[in-house]
Amino acid sequence: MPKPRSTKKLKSTGMEDGRRPTSYDVARIAGVSQSAVSRCFAPNASIAPAKRELILKVAAEIGYKPNALAQALISKRTNIVAVIIAARTNLYYPEVLAEVGARLSEKDFRVLLFALSQESEVDGVLDQIWRHSVDGVISAARLSTAQVAQFAEHRVPVVLYNRVASGAASVRCDSGEGERDLVGRLLAAGHRRFGLISGPLDNYVGEERRSAALMALSMAGITEVPEVRGDFTYESGHAAMAELHARGCEAIIAVNDMMAIGAMDAARIDLGLSVPQDLSIVGFDGSGASRLGAYDLTTVRQPVRRMTEAAIELLIKRIEDASAPPEQRLFSGQMEAGSSARIAVEGY
Repeated sequence: MPKPRSTKKLKSTGMEDGRRPTSYDVARIAGVSQSAVSRCFAPNASIAPAKRELILKVAAEIGYKPNALAQALISKRTNIVAVIIAARTNLYYPEVLAEVGARLSEKDFRVLLFALSQESEVDGVLDQIWRHSVDGVISAARLSTAQVAQFAEHRVPVVLYNRVASGAASVRCDSGEGERDLVGRLLAAGHRRFGLISGPLDNYVGEERRSAALMALSMAGITEVPEVRGDFTYESGHAAMAELHARGCEAIIAVNDMMAIGAMDAARIDLGLSVPQDLSIVGFDGSGASRLGAYDLTTVRQPVRRMTEAAIELLIKRIEDASAPPEQRLFSGQMEAGSSARIAVEGY
């Protein structure tokens, strides 16, 4: 092996012309093979500690950064994970995205985001996903059985986030359990005239929460429940409040936090009602805005960190082993008893 050159003499190594350094420059200056440089920057590759230290020192001094595209050609991996969300899903999704990005970065993956106007538009982004040769996908939008089959055909592992589909791995919060808990506490506090602010018809989570709330109320003998459909935005919750109040509702169930917050502002500012003395309002998600003092919303907090860690764990497992069978993980939400509703806290 050639004797390693001193990194103190870089001006005589051909790097003085201002061009971008390459792995071949690192190998030449350090006196090692180019394959050794490649192994040094490849995850889990075997290389002697002293050689690694020398290569990293030379790379740092000449400003060499490994080329991601070149590494992808060698490893057959892009280290890119696509994330699919619907733009109008829930307020808490920015928190989910931040968590997903942070956790994937720890694993040396980067995020390629696909934002849909509606969940039903998934077909429109699938071709883009195939063209980008991503290593895997986390989808917070509903996938049909046929769409899940396309992922298998293209050998792209997918994990569903707060969604379920036959043949796909998934992580989700038990929205049904959380909604039933909210309704039970409202009933135990004496509420009988309920109103519901639901979400878009094509949203799986919103429909799951809507069905669970209506079923829990029906079991208590309450079958007449005025309902207004929103789109998960503050504005739609605000607009729904006037209609539900006109129909005599004393307890409002919104299937996400942002619509509940919109309803609270409409009740207090536009209708002059006191919350929760005149009207109880609950949401779902446990988003950051729900904890603001002006709202202190009664809601169910989703365990975003645990769900995200599980989703990434399942995805990486499938990236490394394509034969891994589908796995579903279900997480319970945590009741957050705020001051926006009169509810039974214990023993209901």
